[in-house]
Amino acid sequence: MKRILIIHTGGTIAMLEDEQTGAVAPSENNPLIGLTSKIDGLADFIIKQPFNMPSPHITPNEMNILKRLIEKETKDQQVDGIVITHGTDTLEETAYFLDLTVNLNIPIVMTGAMRSSNEIGSDGLYNFISSVRVASSDDAKNKGVLVVLNDEIHTAMNVTKTHSSNVATFQSPQFGPIGIVTKGKVIFHYQPTYRENYDLTEVSKRVALIKAFAGMDSELFQAIQDLNYDGVVIEALGQGNLPPATLQGIKNLLQSNIPIVLVSRCFNGIAQDIYSYSGGGKELKDLGVIFSNGLNGQKARLKLLVTLTQTNNPNQLYRFFDNKTK
Repeated sequence: MKRILIIHTGGTIAMLEDEQTGAVAPSENNPLIGLTSKIDGLADFIIKQPFNMPSPHITPNEMNILKRLIEKETKDQQVDGIVITHGTDTLEETAYFLDLTVNLNIPIVMTGAMRSSNEIGSDGLYNFISSVRVASSDDAKNKGVLVVLNDEIHTAMNVTKTHSSNVATFQSPQFGPIGIVTKGKVIFHYQPTYRENYDLTEVSKRVALIKAFAGMDSELFQAIQDLNYDGVVIEALGQGNLPPATLQGIKNLLQSNIPIVLVSRCFNGIAQDIYSYSGGGKELKDLGVIFSNGLNGQKARLKLLVTLTQTNNPNQLYRFFDNKTK
């Protein structure tokens, strides 16, 4: 029988709905812990609960706590796979942070729920069982951190929350899931072509994330500079363009050695240096803006936060984001 490390962190999967008001709030006792005994036949469980938080309360510091806990537990004892339960609002960010910073070949699976345990149609226990099955699968090894909900298996890099309440909220817009969970087996369709990993001991950098809009000027960039941020990620228009009034702010940040990473605010596609008009992607890249190859804004922010602990050399940062390899 496989030995699976279970890490509970909170979120809707660990909450209860007030039957009188309909409000959903954290439960004093995580209901999943009590239910684990019902699935003892699936694996031998090691259960840890480092904190119990709604996922909007999670910061990179908590993500780093999870990283260190995983490293400690897998060093101290034999672990065949890991399942982390987490709130869905920031689940994709924690998954990607761990994907970048945990260097293990065993399956690491994150899951959550869109409906609390006492709601009609609750999906928490089902997603939890599916995740244990994936974490117990030999085919799930060497694939980085996986996200499992609603019978689908996604990579941490590609998955994102697409709906505020639907149980099928987690999707990988450009690539789709890499596998499925059926009643009989865990099936993978394909494997990620590369993995990247960075040594990280502490989270100390500050990276801002802003979204471009029609009529945007340089004021927000000036504020970022005044607040001494270490970097900034911009969700740009279309294929990677900005209004021309932002250019002075962009130049000031770059002259102050504050790296700028550009992604598209579009749901699909990647940012590229195509357009050569004022504020177009070609001009931005010529100025030294880094174009990210396919990440969304929240994940590009985490990657810049992590890679800035390795270097602040613009050329090296460019290689990290352009090639997605070290």
